[in-house]
Amino acid sequence: MDSLVIVDAANVVGSVPDGWWRDRRGAAERLRDALADRAATGLPGLVEPPLELVLVVEGAARGVASVPGVRAVSAQGSGDDAIVALVADEGADRDCLVVTADRGLRERVQALGARVTGPRAVRGETGRRGAS
Repeated sequence: MDSLVIVDAANVVGSVPDGWWRDRRGAAERLRDALADRAATGLPGLVEPPLELVLVVEGAARGVASVPGVRAVSAQGSGDDAIVALVADEGADRDCLVVTADRGLRERVQALGARVTGPRAVRGETGRRGAS
């Protein structure tokens, strides 16, 4: 069974002060597009391919569409709660990695058996655009 990688879009997008706050949905779409090849290539040192990649969006970023390689999930309420539910529902019987720097969320998903890593694992060069 493929590993499950769940990305906290708000946290990852917010990890680089590149003007994301002016267009939250556009920033989430750029992250989604940058992640699209990761399902085939994996996350070096963390998850080998193939993997299922889920991008959880919330607030103004809701409605971001899925693309091949990335399933976008719009949280109806809290993005953190949606991520915890995904870990419980879809990550219980397989390797599950959550990408976030949110300390409270990290604790919640680790209690369910998920591994965690920070935004740098998925940001790569795409996160440096526009930053000084």
